[in-house]
Amino acid sequence: MRSFRFLLSRRWALFAVAIAVVAAATWWLGDWQFDRLDDRKHRNAVVRANEDKPPAPVADVLAPAEEVADEEEWRQVTATGTYDVDDTVIVRYRSRDDGRGVDVVVPLVTADGTALLVDRGWLRTDDQSIDRADVPQPPAGEVTITGWVRADGTGDSTEVVDQSTRAISSERIGAALDREVYGGFVDLRSEDPAPEEPLEQVELPELDNGPHFFYGLQWWFFGVLAIGGFVYLAYDEWRNGPRGPRGNRKTPRTPSTPRTRGPGVSQSARSMPPSTGTIEPDTNDAAVESRNAAARPNSSGSP
Repeated sequence: MRSFRFLLSRRWALFAVAIAVVAAATWWLGDWQFDRLDDRKHRNAVVRANEDKPPAPVADVLAPAEEVADEEEWRQVTATGTYDVDDTVIVRYRSRDDGRGVDVVVPLVTADGTALLVDRGWLRTDDQSIDRADVPQPPAGEVTITGWVRADGTGDSTEVVDQSTRAISSERIGAALDREVYGGFVDLRSEDPAPEEPLEQVELPELDNGPHFFYGLQWWFFGVLAIGGFVYLAYDEWRNGPRGPRGNRKTPRTPSTPRTRGPGVSQSARSMPPSTGTIEPDTNDAAVESRNAAARPNSSGSP
């Protein structure tokens, strides 16, 4: 009976290490996808819970220089104040199914002087360097707004240059405008009084579970497939030996039975010796003479 000692060879040891790395990586990637699924389910639960709550005063939910709590994301709040149009910030590269555009963020200065950053909506435009004066203006005077609380963006995309950015960060915008602002910002739902030219409202998040469950299963399947392939190849070599030597094995030749020629059977072309010269076709002289004789005229002049 064959032994599995070949698994201790250098070749198989390195192969086993590679398979172990692949299996560990696929397990980690699958687990990561399931963690993302859990996070998404938690976020969806928070959004659904906050949708059923009545709007709260902004000061009860947000505070200056404080991050938005996870449980407050997409909570509806109300605030009353005056828009500071001169401090409008353009958020570039906001694409939708309708095309390219920008978001327009305007600080709403409340009674105590603290500003609430309000994303008033989306404006379709191919000009990402659009001037602030060219965007629709908010209502003048005192305005009461209702909107959804959003957490600040992070990373280099939140940098503010000439009152323009790619992602909203209350900390970065407050520093650029040199004013005190609430932490986080608000996606506008309604304004009272209504503006002359409204912007397109924010797109609400989809509350499905996304593709994370199937992605996680796929990664784990790839890991199982790698381990199964290793086991199969090991079994194959245990049963049949290494693949290289298999191709070098000589198959014993069985003697062929000579073909017996019967009477009247001419020698086949395969058994004929090779030609050493030009073979001229044989002519039947007797047949030629017979045909010629038949063609000669007889003594009477008739054929």
